[in-house]
Amino acid sequence: MKKLLVILMIAATGFAFTSIVLWHGGDEPVPIPPSKQRSGDAAKGYTYLTTGDYLKSGIPLSYFKMGFGKATTNYLDREGENKEIPYDYTAVHAPNGEVVVAPNCLQCHAQVFDGKLIIGLGNTMVDFTRSQKLDPKNAAAAEKLLKNLDPRKYEAAEPFLKVVKAVGSKLNTQVRGVNIADRLAALLVSHRDRHTFRWSEEPLLEIPDEVIPTDVPPWWLLWKKNAMFYNGFGRGDFGRFLMASNLFTVNDTSESREVDGHFNDVLAYIQSLRPPPYPKQLNKSLVKEGGILFVQNCSKCHGSYGSGGKYPNLLIPESVIGTDSMLFKSNYQSSQFVDWFNNSWFAEGDHPARLEPFDGYIAPPLDGIWITAPYLHNGSVPDLESLLNSKERPPYWSRDFDNPQYDYEKCGWKYQARTAPEGTTVYNTTLPGYGNFGHTFGDKLSARERKALIEYLKTL
Repeated sequence: MKKLLVILMIAATGFAFTSIVLWHGGDEPVPIPPSKQRSGDAAKGYTYLTTGDYLKSGIPLSYFKMGFGKATTNYLDREGENKEIPYDYTAVHAPNGEVVVAPNCLQCHAQVFDGKLIIGLGNTMVDFTRSQKLDPKNAAAAEKLLKNLDPRKYEAAEPFLKVVKAVGSKLNTQVRGVNIADRLAALLVSHRDRHTFRWSEEPLLEIPDEVIPTDVPPWWLLWKKNAMFYNGFGRGDFGRFLMASNLFTVNDTSESREVDGHFNDVLAYIQSLRPPPYPKQLNKSLVKEGGILFVQNCSKCHGSYGSGGKYPNLLIPESVIGTDSMLFKSNYQSSQFVDWFNNSWFAEGDHPARLEPFDGYIAPPLDGIWITAPYLHNGSVPDLESLLNSKERPPYWSRDFDNPQYDYEKCGWKYQARTAPEGTTVYNTTLPGYGNFGHTFGDKLSARERKALIEYLKTL
């Protein structure tokens, strides 16, 4: 049963849609104008995020318990059926009344750090490698089992199982610790009618085979941003993007409208999040020195902090940032994905969303950067020290996923440089989409200046 239930590790939320290249500007940063957002109740948003039925299908509760047992820690202090379920799953009632367990947003957007669950921190411990293969055969076996033993439970699980059968084998990454949300979004879209969201067993769009990895950006940056996702092409209503996980099990757009009615509250909760403060002692003289260096070298793109701080919301062209381009060039070398979205239910109504492609990436806010390792949009750089000195970036490196240790000085997971790729726990920066190049702005600094700058970054 555990092998069967590993399919639940699909990241069903936080779709970081990417884009084709339609913008062809020069070398100057491009400002992003703000988009009007709905207001909401943050407390209600938290409740819906952690207990809501935005996915209405999953594994029947009794079978889930057989596979996973009881959660050892109730991080969310949930009650009832969710009390003994891992924080990144939620027990909900399917339309026929059966209780099922479905993945929730915290699969990707929360992580246990130093014994505490940090909601909003991107999960860098996930495993979507071939060792965690999401095999459609497991879903087919579950389907056969439930059909024979309990038709009502099968009815409740069927929307979930049919999606896993269709896309589960197409979501594997090459290394552990990176996310497949973009890939999942594209695959789900390829099987959904853009106007009704009805499922098609045969794909309606052609999706290339490449799985482009992403790191998961922290949710607490969203309140500052005028656009979503690494290339800033998520415009309009942010709630529409946040609720897009509903595509995993949705039956039609009437169900999506009901879910959408809660995501103004979810957005309010996400926008209320702030990063945890750096917990160790700081060198005040280095912080002061680093603050001056930050203003001189970083604030133009990443903004200023403290009282009166401002974030400029700038898109940085590929020619300037120089980082791996496969993410912003994906979804997927043609206009079909963007066209589907911009002419779909998501783009309709009084709070529509839309996609505006750009060939480059946002210079993100740096709030809480000390805890968000590894760095760059694909998680290819292990710590701040190597982010600020490209010569120190290892082409192959590994970290301990079973007993992870954080380096509070360099700000990153403690790692070992390797001489060659080996298995799925060694990050291989020579793979397409996994490159660690670009963002070389710190190379001109001295070792002392980089140390001071890192000390200042710990305060953000």
